[in-house]
Formats: sequence, C-alpha cells, structure tokens
Amino acid sequence: MKRVLLALSIAGAMAGAAHAGQQCEHQPMSVDEVERSLELAQRSMRALDDSGAQVAVIARAGQDLSRYGLRYSHVGLAWRDHPAGRWVVVQLLNECGTADSALYNDGLGNFFLSGLYQYKAQLMLPPPEVQQRLAQVLASRTPLRLHQARYNMLSYAWSTRYQNSNQWALETLAAASADAGRVETRAEAQQWLGQAGFHPQPVEIGALTRLGGRMFRANVAFDDHPMGQRMQGHITTVTVDGIERFMRSRGARVIEL
Repeated sequence: MKRVLLALSIAGAMAGAAHAGQQCEHQPMSVDEVERSLELAQRSMRALDDSGAQVAVIARAGQDLSRYGLRYSHVGLAWRDHPAGRWVVVQLLNECGTADSALYNDGLGNFFLSGLYQYKAQLMLPPPEVQQRLAQVLASRTPLRLHQARYNMLSYAWSTRYQNSNQWALETLAAASADAGRVETRAEAQQWLGQAGFHPQPVEIGALTRLGGRMFRANVAFDDHPMGQRMQGHITTVTVDGIERFMRSRGARVIEL
C-alpha cells in the first residue's frame, strides 16, 4: 500500500509497510474486513462533513488495549486538503520492524485499512479558533520540526528522546493551541502541555512484559522513563484516552462512531 509522505508541501511518495506500533504480520485482509473498514471511513467522513469541522483529531482501535483500561490505540489529525477539499489524515507511523518513524498524509480509507481490532472511531473537535490555527500549522514546517524519528511505542510523555504516534499528534495540537510563536520545539510543546493541565495517566505494565518488549521488539524502549516509575511498572505515555480527557477539558466536542 502506498501513502504520501509529509514534506514541506506535503508532497512526494514512498512505498512500504508502516504501522502505529502493531506487530508486523503482513496478513492480507479479508473482503469483509476491507468492506467494514471502508464503511467506517465513510461514516467518519459523513460525520466530519456534518460537524462543520475544518480539523479534527481522529482515533481508531487498531489493538486490544482493554487490559490497560484503554479503548483506542492510535490518533491522527484529519483536515480538509485544500484546494481539493477532501479529508486526509496526517499521522506518525512506525516503519515496520524498526525503531524509526515517518509522517504520512493518508486518505480516510487508508487510515482504517490497518487491521482493526474493533470497527469504531472517535472524532475530537477542538474549538473553531484552534481548528483554524491547527490547519495553518499542518500546512507549515511545524509538524516536521515536532517529529522525532526515533520511535518508541511507549515513549515517556515528558521526554524528547523518542516519540510515539499519539505524542506527535498531541504536541502538534499544543503548537496550534498555544500563543503564536510560543511552541517551536518538542520541549516547548511539553512545557505548554504541562502548564495547560495535561496529565497523562500511567499504564501499568509488569516486569515480564517490559522485559519481553525491550528484548524482542525494536520499537519498544523504557530508558526514557524515570527509574523509580519504571521499576514499579508505571509507564507514563501519551494515550488516546489521555488526549481525549485533555481535549474535553479545553472545550472539545467528541463524537463516537
């Protein structure tokens, strides 16, 4: 499957497998899975159109994270691609089997054609003034400046050593929400988020799970987490649920599909 790589003008193309931290199994999707994924994309497009939104945070359930008390696994930033006027999703994806990531500009169909665990989606609509600013940010070099290519599915929320998909989206949202010029780097984005009341809830991950992840998966690391929290299994990372709580606190409207 081919996606468009985000560059200065969100142009250019590359082929290859990219995921939001999933296992790299490369199993072909069944006809039913494709149909259900595309139907969810259609419902999402209609909901975006009906909402009158210019930009939204869109979430999918690509993995079963219920044992951690989480519903959705991955978010991207959906916006109208002018002048074409179609909905596209800008997202950070892990390059399969590696510790690297890249930014991609996908259609809604591709966003959901990723082997979903559940056929549901969530749209988080910031206040109109934030949407307008976020559209400007997405058309600039800011998303690239806020991208860290060293991928870690469980990256520490308050570190810039690594980055996961949800962390990039949240830090980009911070650049759009802050006063103009205040957020130009990841460190500034995280400082603003802390001052604005973002409180990531730790995910409890046992020692054996952490050991297995560290030894056998290139896209999992824990060395950016504080030692005390890490030894207790408190992994403070950016989750979709954490983004939702923060956005609700700042006036966002949330639509479940």
